[in-house]
Amino acid sequence: MLKNAVLYGRIILLALPFNTLQLLFQSFCVTAEKPKLGLGVTVLSGITNMVLDAVLVISLPQEYKLAGAAVATALSQVVGGGVPLLYFARKNSSILRLGKCRFDGRILLRACVNGSSEFMSNISMNLVGMLYNLQLLHYAGEDGVAAYGVMMYVSMIFSAAFIGYSIGIAPVVGYHDGAKNHSELQGLLKKSLLMIGMFGVAMVAAAEALAWPLARLFVGYDPELTRLTAEGFRIFGLCFFFMGYAIFSSGFFTALNDGVTSAIISFLRTLVFQVAAVLLLSSLWGITGIWISIIVAEFMAVLLSALFLMIKRIKYHYWAG
Repeated sequence: MLKNAVLYGRIILLALPFNTLQLLFQSFCVTAEKPKLGLGVTVLSGITNMVLDAVLVISLPQEYKLAGAAVATALSQVVGGGVPLLYFARKNSSILRLGKCRFDGRILLRACVNGSSEFMSNISMNLVGMLYNLQLLHYAGEDGVAAYGVMMYVSMIFSAAFIGYSIGIAPVVGYHDGAKNHSELQGLLKKSLLMIGMFGVAMVAAAEALAWPLARLFVGYDPELTRLTAEGFRIFGLCFFFMGYAIFSSGFFTALNDGVTSAIISFLRTLVFQVAAVLLLSSLWGITGIWISIIVAEFMAVLLSALFLMIKRIKYHYWAG
């Protein structure tokens, strides 16, 4: 397994610059008033991955299938980062175009600080994932790790809506903040909080209704594992009501160029709260405590986000009165 992981990692890392560009250009597309371009590139990248997976994984001999899967993913990232790069590098119908640049260390440093929350989120997510796996191995063995893996895959699909909205609205928030359009900023925040709450309720309902079908889809080959996954997901799914608010709040402060506040929310949400919750609750209730710990961590992140929104409201004028 280690040998396979190293092989896959070496191939996929070759496309890392394009993966970074793909993420970067999503914000560029929104700022350039071309959100459909961003969506189109994402869909094209996904289709490229699926088609190449079908061609390379299915058609290649057994010993090359893993490498084929890695190549398919790498090339899809080349498409995702390369297409918008070509678009903005030439004259186009948007309000943005790449041109000559000069080194500005101060701006780059501010960008790094402002993006530190996303950096911390990714680092913390991987560290917490390892901790969860260790706890699950202790309380439920390999089945616990498999069930957690299914929940993470499904959670990525559900949380993608919150992440996508936060990324999409960030340039709009930044624009109105810079232009001092405080009434527009207030309207954006209120509507966003209402919309996220509605989506959260819908996602919790969907998670409860789809727990068993999704478990069967992923691990239906093992009845006991299917039962464990479905029962765990019914508990885990309650976190979707709180997750959207924490994700949006972190992105909202990033858009306001307050990277420190955003980083604090992300760091505490994805590392401190989850580590404390899983260690404490698993010792009290075993594997059930592990599923509950995710809900507790997200709830604590919402309380922290609400506190920062209250504290910072006068500075950024995003709350009337």
